Amino acid sequence: MEAKMGRRGERVSRRGFMGSTLGGAVGMTLAGHGRASALGIAGIEPKRLPDPANVWDLPTPALVVDLDAMESNLKKMQDFLAGKTTKLRPHTKTHKSPILAKKQLEHDAIGICTAKVSEAEVMLEGGINNILITSPVVTPEKIERVIQLARKSPGVEIVVDRESNVADFNDAAGTARTKLSVLIELDTGTNRTGIEMGKPAMDLLQAIAKSPNLTFGGVQAYAGQVQHLKGYKYRKMRSEQALARALTMKHEMEKAGFDVPVLSVGGTGTYNIDADIEGVTDLQAGSYLFMDVDYRGIGGKTTAIYNDFQPSLFVIATAISQPIKGRITIDAGLKAFAADKTPALRDITGVTYRFGGDEHGILEFKEPSKEIKVGDKVGLLASHCGATGNRYDQYYAYRGEQVEEIWPVAGRGRSQ
Repeated sequence: MEAKMGRRGERVSRRGFMGSTLGGAVGMTLAGHGRASALGIAGIEPKRLPDPANVWDLPTPALVVDLDAMESNLKKMQDFLAGKTTKLRPHTKTHKSPILAKKQLEHDAIGICTAKVSEAEVMLEGGINNILITSPVVTPEKIERVIQLARKSPGVEIVVDRESNVADFNDAAGTARTKLSVLIELDTGTNRTGIEMGKPAMDLLQAIAKSPNLTFGGVQAYAGQVQHLKGYKYRKMRSEQALARALTMKHEMEKAGFDVPVLSVGGTGTYNIDADIEGVTDLQAGSYLFMDVDYRGIGGKTTAIYNDFQPSLFVIATAISQPIKGRITIDAGLKAFAADKTPALRDITGVTYRFGGDEHGILEFKEPSKEIKVGDKVGLLASHCGATGNRYDQYYAYRGEQVEEIWPVAGRGRSQ
């Protein structure tokens, strides 16, 4: 995808079409925390365009997905895990779309992860039944929502990291006359969530075993603190250290007579490290589907740039003003990108991006490989793919330069 250069106003009729058809096709507004039952199929299914449309004619900023690159990523992960005992359970917080989750399941994923209850509601509404909610849920309202999901699908699971939470879920499941599968989340060193390994984790397992309405589903040991460490060898060492402790805990549980069917770990940064560790069953990689600036910078096994997977998620923006020489302003700022990292131009070198406020970004020229003028459009690699996607209502899926479908970001804003 190269920057589309041309005279201002060249595509007025096309832009008019896009504004009325593409921009409005799925311009839904979803409100309220209990929205899954009211979401409806229109907010989940892909939309085909009535007429061909060029990706460069989209109203900007636009979130676009390169289908060729994304499909390559799906196939590469599928091929990598083929024949291994470790299977893919992708984390859908990356894309928040049942459409994309189904594509991952079609490429041999055994289920999915969600970070929040509301994301799980969207995924279940979208026809996906095997869902692991990877963050603890402790309030009565959310516990009840988890129980309702479990009543609809026995494949819904939740993590727990304290005994009082086990008691609350057991009571709620008993009242609903249903069963719920729970995984123990171990603290691998993030000091964010999870229970201390050793006796605290074993006591928690005993509490689950004594709960008639709960079943023990296994262990989650996500080492998020190592996913973005730079340098493959260093990242490998740190991930193996974190998982060694989790494996020891798993073996202690088994020695005590418990079956531990699942050890769910890892992410995109350690997919080719964790998948080969004996005892690991699930790999929670998510960003591999899209990639972003942050992941590209951590380095691959033999390369300075992490290029195991291709960037497939981009934002198209328009150059709208040039008050001074040496830089130009585009219409994509803090509201268009996650701000924890800086976006990067896709196909133009010698140009750097910096945030210029809520609505604006500044492109600064050093030795640009292509001239950028007011009215031109550029493609930028997402700074942080999951947090960037949550800013948009839809993905525009394109091949070559032709938009093929619109995919609603059905889980956008669902952080409850």
